[in-house]
Amino acid sequence: MPAFTAKDVQALRQATGAGMLDCKRALEASDGDVEAAKRWLREQGLAGAAKRSDREATQGAVAVAVSDQAASAVELRCETDFVAKSESFVELAAELAELVAASGEDALSERANAIDDLKTTLKENISVGRVVRFPVSAGDVLGTYLHVQAGRGVNAVLVVMRDADEELADVAVHIAFARPAYLRRSDVPEHEIEAERETVEKISRNEGKPEAALPKIVDGRMNGWFKERVLLEQPYAKDEKRTIADLIGAAQIERFAQIEVGS
Repeated sequence: MPAFTAKDVQALRQATGAGMLDCKRALEASDGDVEAAKRWLREQGLAGAAKRSDREATQGAVAVAVSDQAASAVELRCETDFVAKSESFVELAAELAELVAASGEDALSERANAIDDLKTTLKENISVGRVVRFPVSAGDVLGTYLHVQAGRGVNAVLVVMRDADEELADVAVHIAFARPAYLRRSDVPEHEIEAERETVEKISRNEGKPEAALPKIVDGRMNGWFKERVLLEQPYAKDEKRTIADLIGAAQIERFAQIEVGS
């Protein structure tokens, strides 16, 4: 029988930040002596992952997965692009996306140990970032896009449409590069609209625009502002003479999401 319990392994893991298996090996090597196990982990270069949790994780990879029930996009964060491009990191991101698509976001807890072990192996602060899951119903048309750079996904899009043909799912590619923040104008928070209108009005006055013409000038500039942010009003990336609303016609965009590494 081992001279330690599962609680001892967990306590050592919390104290050192090392992976579960490494903590077990350390306790085995030290006959259950916790302080000796800590020294063993330090000597093997396996301790200290907990300290890395304070370091900023601005790099990473994003993966997309589709199951019979849903589509998902998951961001796995790290500190450097070197780690973000590593095979084990990219594979774990893909595995997490598949898990979320099949079983939901709560299922990520099942892979907590794998994330901790990767922290120790790669010696960086690694964590799950943004997670999106869209359940897919009968009649939905799902569009996904993943822009890959240096072997890892960096820009992921999910879009769900109704009354659309498969070709219209190409809207996902447009979203990836146009980066809309909202689906329709009514989705934009009123306080953002009011703040922008006030700014635009001040700019127009400072430019010496006639007072009588200000309302029309401000409205025109606000329309341009909306076109930058609202998906349905954006010019289609492949044909700027048409808006996305023109492109989809009678079809409807139910919802969309974008996860871009570093944004």
